Amino acid sequence: MNKNLHTIYHYHEETKHTAMRHSRSLGYLDWASQPNPYRTYEGAEKVALRLSTLNATPVYADIFKEVPTAPLCYEAISQLFQFSLGLAATKSHQGSSWSLRCNASSGNLHPTEAYIVLPPLEGVDEKHTLSHYNPQYHHLEKLASFDSIVLAEDEFLISLSSIYWREAWKYGERAFRYVNLDAGHALRSLEVSAKLLGWSFKRLDISVQEHNQLLGLSQQERFNPDEREEADILLLFSKNDSIDMASLLKELGFQFRSIANILSPSHYPWEIINEVADASQYKKNALLSTQAKEQERKSLYEAKEVILKRRSAQMMNKEDAKITMEQFFILLDSVKEELMGHENFVSFAVFVNQVEGLESGLYLFSRNTRHLSEFKTLMKKTFTFEKVDEERELYLLQKGDFTMMAKNISCNQDIAKDGAFSLGMLCEFSSLINSYGPYMYKELYYECGSIGQQLYLEATSVDLQATGIGCFLDDVMHSVLGLKGKEYQSLYHFTVGRAVVDTRLMTSDSYAHLKADLNQNEDSFDL
Repeated sequence: MNKNLHTIYHYHEETKHTAMRHSRSLGYLDWASQPNPYRTYEGAEKVALRLSTLNATPVYADIFKEVPTAPLCYEAISQLFQFSLGLAATKSHQGSSWSLRCNASSGNLHPTEAYIVLPPLEGVDEKHTLSHYNPQYHHLEKLASFDSIVLAEDEFLISLSSIYWREAWKYGERAFRYVNLDAGHALRSLEVSAKLLGWSFKRLDISVQEHNQLLGLSQQERFNPDEREEADILLLFSKNDSIDMASLLKELGFQFRSIANILSPSHYPWEIINEVADASQYKKNALLSTQAKEQERKSLYEAKEVILKRRSAQMMNKEDAKITMEQFFILLDSVKEELMGHENFVSFAVFVNQVEGLESGLYLFSRNTRHLSEFKTLMKKTFTFEKVDEERELYLLQKGDFTMMAKNISCNQDIAKDGAFSLGMLCEFSSLINSYGPYMYKELYYECGSIGQQLYLEATSVDLQATGIGCFLDDVMHSVLGLKGKEYQSLYHFTVGRAVVDTRLMTSDSYAHLKADLNQNEDSFDL
């Protein structure tokens, strides 16, 4: 086994939670070093984006069908960012306040940053530009202006990057997992927001080195060395399938004069995170692409309403946990087809607690026909694999009350047992990482995060709430299923139900100050 592969497997094993010990972290929160949740660039020209909160958007169910294509313009870029990576609301309690964003994040820490490469655009610049998006003030920070013949006037790029320290501050060594889950959440948030405009994108296959160079992240003198930021996902919005990246890099010229802000006054070094980040840069093969098939929806809520109301439930109402079978199937159907542009590598083990018409028990939801036969070989021989529904690959493995097991697996969190159901995302693991290279470790988390973001939105669209669970006992989950090797690993857990509303918290509009500055009418929404 080569060194990079060994590093991936070593990191994954070392950062598993067990009943005897959790993955290493400080064990307390050093509030003095809490990272700034917002990256800014000192010396960069700011371009204010006009808020889109009052814009009419399609019905949520309709954005997954044919939507009229909006032109590339300043207003469309503003809406794309606001309804994907922008602020959704502000929560406050006893003098403290914090902002929530449209894209979910572990601990609301938001390690994901976004950059955009635009052609000349009225309201932004007469030249091509590379800019950083700042969600706090909903503006672009222009890092470079340049002339280009590579990018056409109707195409642009968006890049997602990650700052590991933001998650490591709280979660220690397991943070690398959560950073990449968050990147998947952000990716799906952008994709859904793009659907409101009738836009779609292609993911570009680019080396980490080139990608860092594109964003200026390779210029180490502009960044605090303890706050490593690394390029993750590059998206092309275009009729074309690719661009000449070498020529674009040459045109850009790398003349970035701005300096990244320092996020924390002090840092704790988690060397294992740097090691796995370095190892996971290596790609062996490119993934084969597929064409996604969107499912029919019924929700009549306006799309922006669903996006802005998405929340992570802190506590589920066990007295009102039961949901309908229709709601359950709507959620499963929403992530049945490929979300990542390649075949599904993730299926679900589902603990059904209270779903009308379904017996309580442990179920399998197969998102890839190949998985079913493999699970029948790998899982417990006592499982029945009884098909529940002719239209869906949903199978009852074992009847019974699994609520306490779900709680135990989810680090003893009641939220896993008090909802209508919870699930673990079972990922093809060793075969993919061995075949495609260590980079696949990140790709699997991207898929899990994208699934999680879609489940959040779908739950909101049918008046339910959800929560992603990153703290779970990895191998206890595998043992419950009878999985002994590394063929499949559970990488993300999730629960759905009805949240208990904390009436002590006040909710307000995160962009009220900007609306006042822009003389816009302050609107409110019931959260």
